[in-house]
Amino acid sequence: MASTIFSNCSSSTATARLSKFDTTQSGSLRLRLPPSFLSCKPRNPAGFGTSISMQRRSCNSSITAVAMPTSTKIPTVKLNRKAVAKQIGDEISIEISRMRDEIGVTPMLAIIQVGDSNHSPVHVANKFKACEAVGIETDVVCLKEDSTEEEVLERISQFNEKSSVHGIHIQLPLPRHMDKAKILNAVRAEKDVDGYNPLNNGVLSTRDHEPLFLFPSLIPCTAKGCIELLHRYEIRIKGKSVVVIGNGSGNDIVAPAAAVLLQREDAAKVTVVHPGTKNLAEIIRQADIVITAAEKAYLVRGCWIKPGAIVIDTGYNIIIDRKSHLGYRFVGDVCYDEACERALAITPVPGGADSMTIAMLLSNTLLAGKRALKFE
Repeated sequence: MASTIFSNCSSSTATARLSKFDTTQSGSLRLRLPPSFLSCKPRNPAGFGTSISMQRRSCNSSITAVAMPTSTKIPTVKLNRKAVAKQIGDEISIEISRMRDEIGVTPMLAIIQVGDSNHSPVHVANKFKACEAVGIETDVVCLKEDSTEEEVLERISQFNEKSSVHGIHIQLPLPRHMDKAKILNAVRAEKDVDGYNPLNNGVLSTRDHEPLFLFPSLIPCTAKGCIELLHRYEIRIKGKSVVVIGNGSGNDIVAPAAAVLLQREDAAKVTVVHPGTKNLAEIIRQADIVITAAEKAYLVRGCWIKPGAIVIDTGYNIIIDRKSHLGYRFVGDVCYDEACERALAITPVPGGADSMTIAMLLSNTLLAGKRALKFE
């Protein structure tokens, strides 16, 4: 399955294989993924077969890959989200340079930050740097924690009306006294690079009829990043059983969007669960692909993972760690070391989850800009 990033672009850079940016050094190995997990339409017909060069993981254990013609054991593949995000950024940079050369205009992203809770300034700074690196212009507005809802809505209205702004990003979380849904829904659908607007969600849920936008633009960034990661590693989704673990709240955006995208990829079965789901372990054991967005540290035990499954962990949870000089550390929703005993491929945490989401934000901004400027 081809990448979704440039599905409506003419750029040939979108066809780059993952192996293009994998580092091959001493101690690396050549991994042959099981045929059952490979895309039936490789993005590079003249490439290197199904081999992917990966570094050896630190875990000493190994698994026997499913559907392998021999009993050869291989280490679990560490899905490198930082490397994928870097490649996507390079592709976006090329497209933006083309826009600058041909029409003299580049996309602009407006970022609205309210308060400084949950490391918001750090996240905004990272997004600003990422935009700068690829050539996307930015307009960052930082409002005080005690700003009124009306002040935020007024800023959004100004950016909605400003033709030079092609995307609007609201940094979350918002202060508790604000109506999150009201603020997010105030962003015009065509500038909603976060993919939160109900109109964008409605279009996403419509499989064959998209009256307003061309899929896959303006999709929630984390969900889009999960699918893009699978595409970049040429991991087949069609015909697979997938479990998506959400957080079970009414604010869950990742799980519903990921489920819709997976259905569009013709997954045989997509099951959305949450931490309180009955028989959660048994459900997860049936999955060929597991995507977590539960926001619950170590929710998924390694023994719950089906041998040879693919695991994408988007969780980013803080736990106390007195051995750390910070007094805490970040972990995912999955018990990583345990899962490495059974999974064929897995995303480590920490390990680039934020960089992948930011890459999708850049992708949505590019697509929104190209649409607004009628640039092909």
